[in-house]
Amino acid sequence: MKEVLRFEDVSMHYHTKQGETVAVEHMNFSVGEGEFVAIIGPSGCGKTTVLSLAAGLLKPSAGKVKTDGCSFGYMLQKDELFPWRTIEKNILLPLEIKKTNTPDNRARALSLAEKYGLKQFLKNYPAALSGGMRQRAALIRTLAVDPDVLLLDEPFSALDYQTRLSVCDDVYRIIRTEKKTALLITHDISEAISVADRIFVLSKRPASVVATHSLEFGEAEPLKRRENKAFSGWFELLWRELNA
Repeated sequence: MKEVLRFEDVSMHYHTKQGETVAVEHMNFSVGEGEFVAIIGPSGCGKTTVLSLAAGLLKPSAGKVKTDGCSFGYMLQKDELFPWRTIEKNILLPLEIKKTNTPDNRARALSLAEKYGLKQFLKNYPAALSGGMRQRAALIRTLAVDPDVLLLDEPFSALDYQTRLSVCDDVYRIIRTEKKTALLITHDISEAISVADRIFVLSKRPASVVATHSLEFGEAEPLKRRENKAFSGWFELLWRELNA
């Protein structure tokens, strides 16, 4: 399997007037093309720093982040749709920013919106949509520029529990259908088990990878995984590792 992301002995130190904070230390992992990988860890351990390093928003203090020339799309905790722009104009915004707003690219982005149930909402403003539909629109916006790798920063955390389950299923299906590589960070163990091919467990800050697990659910959708009898065993194992 081709690697699209590799952390090689990566460390990240933040410097302030109060002193130095070590967020990540000697981190090693890789993500293969087409994989859905989840990263879990204690609160405040540096999970978001890992995504920022992967996206190239931060440069490591030591070590190397290798991306093999891949492009990245970043999906945030909240949908962050601009309320004064229609759903259509929100989806096309990345094309405008990158100056790639060509007829072909617009057609591709809007065909994704139609394919995943947003056609009737394109002329609406975000306030008219449910939280789940707005998050779906945010994902289509991220996909508009056809990134190789999706970086998902707790994208369901702002939703109520019932909606989270539905949107998680939605996002998983879209990512699998579009054959994208995904790296998800989450504090929710159940969420990680329900979507990931592999799970990396991080230590307390400074974060390093303390365990790696390959799951054997195949491409079963999240709700189906939650019904699998192996689900509770994985939950107990990961709970113990996070609280060791």
